[in-house]
Order: sequence, then C-alpha cells, then structure tokens
Amino acid sequence: MVLVKVILLAVALVSLAIFGLAIQIVLKKNGKFPDTHIGHNREMKKRGIYCAQTIDRIEQAKVKKEQKLKNLKLAK
Repeated sequence: MVLVKVILLAVALVSLAIFGLAIQIVLKKNGKFPDTHIGHNREMKKRGIYCAQTIDRIEQAKVKKEQKLKNLKLAK
C-alpha cells in the first residue's frame, strides 16, 4: 500500500512539473525557452569561448590542413 502511495505521489509531482513548464511556454512572449547554448551566447563568443562541437570542428580543420601540408610534395 505504501508503494502505491509513493508511486502516485511521484507521478503527481512529475505531472505538476510538466504542467508548469507547459504553462511557462504558453505565457512567454515567444513561447520558447531562453537559449542557453554556449554557441549562441554573444558574451561567450566575445571572450573566445565556444561549445565543444565548435572547438572539435576547428581542431579537425587544423589537423586536416597540417596533413595536407605534410603530404605536399615539391616538384623537382
């Protein structure tokens, strides 16, 4: 019996949280949550801080460029 009460309480709390988030979306001006992704933050960009995906892309481009330079053969 106690287990059923705990499960019902958990379901009620999760439902309440989801309902609260839904109300927040409906009542906000644009109906969207604020964008908290590092890659879209202007202040982080000014400081040179990028998201992990962007850093990975930059590093892969550097390695690719280095590999091309290493494989470059001069004509004799």
